[in-house]
Amino acid sequence: MSENTELRGPDLQVGVRESELADGAMLLGHAHGEPVLIARVGDAVHAIGATCTHWSGPLSEGLLVDGQVRCPWHHACFDLATGEAVHAPALKPVPCFVVRRKDGRISVGDRLEIPAAQPPDVPTPERIVIVGAGAAGNAAAEMLRRAGFQGRVTMIGMESDLPYDRPNLSKDYLAGNAQEEWIPLRSREFYAEQAIDVILDATAVAIDAAAHEVKLHDDRSVPYDRLLLATGAEPVRLTIPGADLAHVHLLRSFTDSKAIIAAAVSAKQVVVVGASFIGLEVAASLRARGLAVAVVAPDKIPFEKVLGADVGQWVRSVHEEHGVEFHLGQGVESIADDSVTLTDGTRLPADLVVLGVGVRPRLALAESAGLRMEKGVVVDSEMWTSHADIFAAGDIARFPEARSGEMVRIEHWVVAERQGQTAARNMLDAGEQFDSVPFFWSSHYDTSVTYVGHAPSWDEAVLDGDLAARDATITYKRAGKTLAVATIGRDLAALRAEVEMERASN
Repeated sequence: MSENTELRGPDLQVGVRESELADGAMLLGHAHGEPVLIARVGDAVHAIGATCTHWSGPLSEGLLVDGQVRCPWHHACFDLATGEAVHAPALKPVPCFVVRRKDGRISVGDRLEIPAAQPPDVPTPERIVIVGAGAAGNAAAEMLRRAGFQGRVTMIGMESDLPYDRPNLSKDYLAGNAQEEWIPLRSREFYAEQAIDVILDATAVAIDAAAHEVKLHDDRSVPYDRLLLATGAEPVRLTIPGADLAHVHLLRSFTDSKAIIAAAVSAKQVVVVGASFIGLEVAASLRARGLAVAVVAPDKIPFEKVLGADVGQWVRSVHEEHGVEFHLGQGVESIADDSVTLTDGTRLPADLVVLGVGVRPRLALAESAGLRMEKGVVVDSEMWTSHADIFAAGDIARFPEARSGEMVRIEHWVVAERQGQTAARNMLDAGEQFDSVPFFWSSHYDTSVTYVGHAPSWDEAVLDGDLAARDATITYKRAGKTLAVATIGRDLAALRAEVEMERASN
């Protein structure tokens, strides 16, 4: 994403009075021609770059917690003392600056040089292999280097593209608001500089756990000392007549999104099959491109199982305000060159069809390796599988959720990245527990829904605010205990809810 370079607030090279910065407060200003945030924690004052390195969110509007600042947009977290990106989705640090305090004033000096991470002071494996180049796999590869690991790192990806920003494929990029060069997470030069070997267009077909080797589709074998499985998920494909026609698209990969964009140039009427988060984000993005959009789904109310009926009805109303036509409680009987026929016989015109009926985890590799399975690859709180030297993270991992203690599998981008980071540190024997609060967001036109926690079921959904005004918090409870919180237009409330959940589990 492009950075917000607008300079606001005081010139921090000139400085401000100490009395202007209370303990626990932040102040946005600028220095050296860029936005800078100063923050006070006790008697210490820190100065860091004020722009989140994920999607350029304004850190000054975020939350200061335990010597760290959290971004209000997607809950990335940065250490005030080092600028380190402590929690995904940010992978890059923000700059740190010298702070001067003299005669009752605080001013900002030059950038600080942060020392590179030192190698772990315990024996480490020589070769780490990561199967999967998505959220978890890429975050793990980067974290290994950030943690000072100096052995060989190999990342194996099924696609031809380097790791990319998958959430954006159905959001700004598909809508035409994000440039293609923003989508890759890193450049090819970055992986070379970090000595991360990336093998693309490769499918891992077997694991020889005894020999510590991953076998690829082309008969190559990649040796490992420790292995991370981060194979992700694949979209569910319909088996109805016409599902394989050329104008019928899935959306999972960068290639998929580019193909839909190309088809949208000449298309006029699109049918989106599925009222999932991806499905409705696609609907919003294609409406932004001027296409007529109809959504077909068996659900009576969008998102009802996740967000409840009230929020689901509101989301539907937002789309209807933008001209989307809904056919809910319906399935698709067949697809023709110019139409989609529903189960009740209704025929909808369509020269573009996008299927968004869910995903399923890619488990075949783990199953064939004999790992313990239970609706996913079973891992412990450190992301270890049932086999020594093999870890799993992301969409395939079934893990103990820290607040409930229940075994869950969660298909969220940020969860996958954070699990990949935890797995990386634990492949170096850090002994770190994965206890991150689950988080995701979904964008619909100029409105986003933010969700923290995990509530597969609840007996009470408490609404505070006004959905129609796009200013609301919904708290999902079971037996009086808060399991999850959704917010609309209340970024700070989402951050505070996240912190409360973290502290409740400690």
